[in-house]
Amino acid sequence: MSSSTHDTPGAAGTPSTPRGARARARIEVTEAIKDEARRQLAVDGAAKLSLRAVARELGMVSSALYRYFPSRDDLLTALIIDAYDSLGETAETAHDAVADAGPVRRWTAVCEAVRAWALAHPHEYALIYGSPVPGYTAPRTTVPPAARVGLLLVRIVRDAHRGQGVAKTPLPTELRTEAERLAADVAPDLPPEVVAVLVAAWAELYGLVGFEVFGQFNRIVEDREPFFRHAVARLAHSVGLVHG
Repeated sequence: MSSSTHDTPGAAGTPSTPRGARARARIEVTEAIKDEARRQLAVDGAAKLSLRAVARELGMVSSALYRYFPSRDDLLTALIIDAYDSLGETAETAHDAVADAGPVRRWTAVCEAVRAWALAHPHEYALIYGSPVPGYTAPRTTVPPAARVGLLLVRIVRDAHRGQGVAKTPLPTELRTEAERLAADVAPDLPPEVVAVLVAAWAELYGLVGFEVFGQFNRIVEDREPFFRHAVARLAHSVGLVHG
């Protein structure tokens, strides 16, 4: 009886070692593939991403790479999810650093984090907020990562609504039905008047960032950091955040 008790951990532990090594090796190869794919995105853009080219640069045969990513679209999806998660984590970390501050300060911190991430990762930003990749349709697995920043902005506005309140902008009659639908889908606990301008502000944030990342502000806006900070403060006020 005691002999079998002593043997069990060894028997269980012995085969787990190679499995663990294989798992670690797979993770390392997967990351190497994605790193090379990101390098190619920076050089050629997402539309020209090729599994064969990635395999060639890594010294792999194509058939081996297909065991990690069966198609170009699978690799693109992995890169897209990674980019959204990296952006979301950056925004959440910035928010957590000022979580006890007022809603305008929290809003500004998130927006500034989005801008900083985009400027540091322009090709990944282009992958998720640039032109659609021909022939690629993003699966639903990209939706939760893509929603991280938006949900964070909703959280800030929700906290303000439950606390000191938010200022509501009157809705045009022709927008009422759509605003109510948006509120039901995005934030049922917020007034439709607030949700309508919140969705617009979310889009305007990425418009501001995109203009800077893609060069549309060249020879127009020179001191871009204070310009951006002022713009996102105005966005905060547009969604009804009136308390620091």
